Amino acid sequence: MTAAPRIGIIGCGAIGGFYGLMLARAGFDVHFLLRSEFTAVASEGLRVNSAVHGSLHLDNVQAYPSVTDMPPCDWLLVAAKTTSNAELAPLISQAAAPGAKVVLMQNGLDVEDELRPLLPDSLHLLGGLCYIYAHRSAPGVVEHQALGGVNLGYHSGPALDTESRQLILEQGTGLFQTAGLASKAMAELKQARWQKLVWNAPFNGLAVLLNSGTSALMSNAESRALIAALMQEVVEAASACGYPLPAEFAGKLLAATERTPDYLPSMYHDFALQRPLEVHAIYAVPLAAAAKVDCAMPRTEMLYQSLRYLEQRQP
Repeated sequence: MTAAPRIGIIGCGAIGGFYGLMLARAGFDVHFLLRSEFTAVASEGLRVNSAVHGSLHLDNVQAYPSVTDMPPCDWLLVAAKTTSNAELAPLISQAAAPGAKVVLMQNGLDVEDELRPLLPDSLHLLGGLCYIYAHRSAPGVVEHQALGGVNLGYHSGPALDTESRQLILEQGTGLFQTAGLASKAMAELKQARWQKLVWNAPFNGLAVLLNSGTSALMSNAESRALIAALMQEVVEAASACGYPLPAEFAGKLLAATERTPDYLPSMYHDFALQRPLEVHAIYAVPLAAAAKVDCAMPRTEMLYQSLRYLEQRQP
């Protein structure tokens, strides 16, 4: 019989807190590597106030302030922001059991490509695309408004054939499914990342620039038209880069956003708290990829430049 996997969570903001708690609640052996959150979580536990699952509390959290105190984990879910990936790489390597599966539960394009050279070749690297409305309201406290699914795609590592990679993806999606969360394997990770950018690129940046959540942005004719135009730019860039998306995809995203509660994306919270913005992964990388194939993204580029201006003016 195969031993139950040990799961490590690196970063305990909204994403790490939510998925870590849900996995622990399902009976998995989950360990959390924390920084600023450690004191609060170690003393008060981890709490998720969920509009979907109710009020959830995980007491006696297996939390660690240092990676040297953490047991080696078979699965590592990296839920920290992409802005800290370079400094996280040594921690990932130390926390990983031999042959561990590392899942980047992050937004943006090519995040796996940039982290891969910093990790041992023996580790499997996967992308985890989270479809969730959640934010951290206090240390160790997550507000979950809607959704919660996570899809996995294999990026690189010692699994060289399709069958081996599919088996790993099925093991990973099985973890989340056991926790009551929708999860499926993705055959083409980069296409899925472009697909997620269709929502992330307009809503993250405009939430910061216009100081508005999704409901306000969608209810105004001017901002809605801008969102639609930005979405179309991303769709066209994805196609130009060799990752075509369905023609009706942007329209379906707009309709789905109208049906969900008002939401302030993660970049809004990062800007409000004067944290680094994920402009590199969400804007700079896609813009560079599009430029290589002579695909112009003028609205997206203006959004990126405006965010860089605001970021540089922060204290």
